[in-house]
Amino acid sequence: MENTVAQRVAALAKLQDIDSNLDDIKKIRGDLPEEVQDLEDEIVGYETRIDKIKESIANLDTEISSRKTTIKECEQQIVKYEEQQMNVRNNREYDAITKEKELQELEIQLANKKIKEARIVVDQKQEMISKAENVKSERSKDLETKKEELNVIMEETAAEETKLMKSREKAIKSIEDRFYRSYSKIRKNSTNGLAVVKVKRGACGGCFNMVPPQRQADIRDLKKLIVCEHCGRVLSDVVFHEEPVKKKKVTRKKKATTKKKAEA
Repeated sequence: MENTVAQRVAALAKLQDIDSNLDDIKKIRGDLPEEVQDLEDEIVGYETRIDKIKESIANLDTEISSRKTTIKECEQQIVKYEEQQMNVRNNREYDAITKEKELQELEIQLANKKIKEARIVVDQKQEMISKAENVKSERSKDLETKKEELNVIMEETAAEETKLMKSREKAIKSIEDRFYRSYSKIRKNSTNGLAVVKVKRGACGGCFNMVPPQRQADIRDLKKLIVCEHCGRVLSDVVFHEEPVKKKKVTRKKKATTKKKAEA
């Protein structure tokens, strides 16, 4: 059995009231959830960067170790060639061995050059790691502070939010699926999260466009579901006279200026 128009409007208005209260709780949190997420992502980014730099340093260390091995092998070959030079039979053999010996010496020079270059790059990368670690440490402190702020707010609003969520689940059950889907779509496309509003001072409470008197009468009769012609929001009621909101008086202490104090 379908609900009457009055019941549908009342159910949607109740859901809107609950969602508005939940929105208010989210506003209290402000941008903290997004800031926490951004900081967490940034820290992960620095960790990934540091790991890649460390991997690059490990590869350079392996290269340096390999070059050192090459130098030892070349030195051994030079000793071998020097021994062979002592037993040559002619100048041709001597020159050939000398040439091989020079090639090994050039190989040693090249290896030393590559080791020196690699060590310079390692030092640069170690400095990059140090800077990244420092920034990561600062971001981690910021994250801890933001998390503490968020946790305090979450703890303060947890009970109220849980209560509202339970009320929301109950409210949804009393709304037909097609109306709930429409409600959700309007809320999603709305900047202020309002899908159900009242007509106040002759205007839609969502987009503030004027609502014709005849449509206002139809809204009050509750014979059919009326939506705003401009924004598509559900118009739940017509309010002719709003009660003025009582504002608390804020007393400010008068501050005496330095000049006046000096004159006194």
